[in-house]
Amino acid sequence: MDTLAVIGSALALSLAAGLSLYGAAFLLGLAVRLEWLRLAPGWEPVAVLADPVVLTVAGVLAAIEFLADKIPWLDSAWDAVHTVIRPIGGALLASRVLGGLSPEAEVIAFLLLGGATFATHAAKASVRLVVNASPEPFSNVLVSLFENSLVVGAVWLAVSHPFLALGAGLLALALAVAATAWLFGRTVRALCGLWGRVAWRAPTTR
Repeated sequence: MDTLAVIGSALALSLAAGLSLYGAAFLLGLAVRLEWLRLAPGWEPVAVLADPVVLTVAGVLAAIEFLADKIPWLDSAWDAVHTVIRPIGGALLASRVLGGLSPEAEVIAFLLLGGATFATHAAKASVRLVVNASPEPFSNVLVSLFENSLVVGAVWLAVSHPFLALGAGLLALALAVAATAWLFGRTVRALCGLWGRVAWRAPTTR
């Protein structure tokens, strides 16, 4: 497979894992299991995801994540727990499509793909903190469903249109970094304002 196509597939999978590691692994394994995806040369390591045991575990975890992701504040707690898990898992998942690499290239690819996964994870977690500040619970469900659709789309691009996945992935990566930076600043200002109001209202003791 063309080098750019391989990079596009790996990038799309790493970005999808930042939103839902288990969902991306389950969808990719399911595509192989149902023979929707015929493994190209270099993709042989992906076949392990179609193993019945691996597919079942990934499916159960994806279902738990699907539900937890739609409950206010539980979604943020879930994101916090997966701050380390998603980048490592995303790098492992995406690197399976890279084929045989030298040890040096494998380490570099692992770091870059893990960084891409962390970028979408950070953007997702930042968005959820802002959404959770809303008094109504429906925004969480809508945002979560939108993220679910992005995961499905990213996995589909990775296996069907790798060149398009490369362009879309680079754009999504840039947007994720920009959104995280903007939302982080907004969240810090909101927390500082909240702390200031609490401190101002707190009774003083003499």
